[in-house]
Amino acid sequence: MLKLSLSDRMFQIANHLFLALMAVLCILPMVHVLAVSLSSDYATTSYLVKFWPIGWNLDAYKAALESNNFIVAFKVSVLRTVLGTLLTMFLTMLAAYSMSKDDRYFKGRTLYAWFFVFTMLFHGGLIPTYLVVQKSGLTNSIAALILPVAVNVFNVVLMMNFFRGIPKELEEASMIDGAGHFRVLFTIFFPISLPSIATLSLFTMVFHWNSWFDGMIYMNQADQFPLATFLQALIAGFDYTKIGLNPSDLEQLSERSLKSALMFIGIFPILLVYPFLQKYFVKGMTLGSVKE
Repeated sequence: MLKLSLSDRMFQIANHLFLALMAVLCILPMVHVLAVSLSSDYATTSYLVKFWPIGWNLDAYKAALESNNFIVAFKVSVLRTVLGTLLTMFLTMLAAYSMSKDDRYFKGRTLYAWFFVFTMLFHGGLIPTYLVVQKSGLTNSIAALILPVAVNVFNVVLMMNFFRGIPKELEEASMIDGAGHFRVLFTIFFPISLPSIATLSLFTMVFHWNSWFDGMIYMNQADQFPLATFLQALIAGFDYTKIGLNPSDLEQLSERSLKSALMFIGIFPILLVYPFLQKYFVKGMTLGSVKE
C-alpha cells in the first residue's frame, strides 16, 4: 500500500473539503427552491423560508399538475429530448466512424475534416439560421428544435478520437469475415464505445432539456413551447393565465411557491438521468484521450 507523505495528505484533505464545498453550493439552491415550493403562502410571501419548508403543503404541485399548458410543454420537452438525443448520437457515430479512417479508406477525409473545423469556428448567424428554418417549413414543429442542432462537431471530435483508440485488428478481423462498415460500427464499435456514447448522450440530453431560446423564436404559439421556453416566459413575466389557472382559485397559493414548484418539476427529470449514466461518465471522458 502506498504511503502518502504529509503534504500529500494535506492536499487530499484540502481537495476533499473544496469539492464538498462546491457540492454544497450547487445543492443549496435546489434545496431552497424545493423548500419554497412546499411552504405555505404566508411563509413564502414573507420570505421566511430558507432550506426547510414552513407550513407544509402540496398546493403548488397540485396547481402545476392541473395546468394543461404545463403538461403539454413537459411532453414537448420529453419528446424533443428523446428524439434529439437519438438522432444526434446516430449522426455523431456515423460521422465519427468515417472521420476516424485514414486517407487509404476515406478519400477526401482531410477536406471533410476542415469543413467540420470551419463550422466550429464560424456560425451562420441567428437571422440566416432562422430564415433557413422558416423557408424549410420547420417552424411550429418539433423538427425545428431538433434538426438545426442535430450534429455537434465537438461531440464528433470526441467520438472520433475514441474510435481511433479501438484496435484496428478488431475491425480487420470483422472485415475478413465479411462484415461491412455498418455491421462493424454497430456490432464492434458500438458495444466498446458505450462509456463514450453514454457521456455524450448525457451532454445532449441536458442541452435539449435546458434549451429555451430556439423554442421562443421557432414556435409561435405558447401551447407548442418546450418546458424550458415555457418556464422562461412564465417566470420573466408571471401570469397565471399562461398556465391555465384562475387566480381566484389560488387564494391559498403564493406566486413564489408556484414558480418554485414549476422549476423543481422542470429540473427533476434530468436529475434522474445522472445516476444511471454516472458509472460511464468519468470513464467515457478519459477513454480515447491517450493513445499508446
